[in-house]
Amino acid sequence: MSLKGKKVLIGLTGGIACYKIPYLVRYLWKEKAEVRVIMTEGATKFITPLTLESVSNNPVATDLFPEDRFTGTHHIDMAQWPDLIVIAPATANFMGKVASGVSDDLLTTVVCASPKPIMIAPAMNPQMWLNKVTQRNKVVLAGLGYTFVGPDEGSTACDHYGIGRMAEPEKIFKAIKTFFSKGSASPKKKA
Repeated sequence: MSLKGKKVLIGLTGGIACYKIPYLVRYLWKEKAEVRVIMTEGATKFITPLTLESVSNNPVATDLFPEDRFTGTHHIDMAQWPDLIVIAPATANFMGKVASGVSDDLLTTVVCASPKPIMIAPAMNPQMWLNKVTQRNKVVLAGLGYTFVGPDEGSTACDHYGIGRMAEPEKIFKAIKTFFSKGSASPKKKA
């Protein structure tokens, strides 16, 4: 199935797995999907917006209130634009904010304002993933209609082994293709 004409918004949060996301963006781009990217401030510490602009062929948004252009409602426009929002990597911090309704940066504000389906690819230390609060947040988000890809079991950047490693870009890409192959039967995020 081709993704031609499909609009995918990729949101990156501050984790080392950010370095894998250009591969995901490129897979989508090669399938003719239109890809736009939002990065949190933390994500920009791991990979540059320029890298993602280069592979997506679109500007990357990083600030809720950028000084160089009109921003009054750009978060609403971004929230309405995609057919699917994919957060990869999604940190425990991001999951906690969204599960609690916190909207204090561009990405969390767009997620809060969007009625579109949202897919989350968590990435964190295994102990952070197994933390009862993180697990509660996963249950809350899943109950609200968010879908999860991973996390997977394996070695993490902190030299620990366990569940918490972000699903590989190929696996996330396949989940996106599966989502679109289901068409209108795909779940929508609940308000």
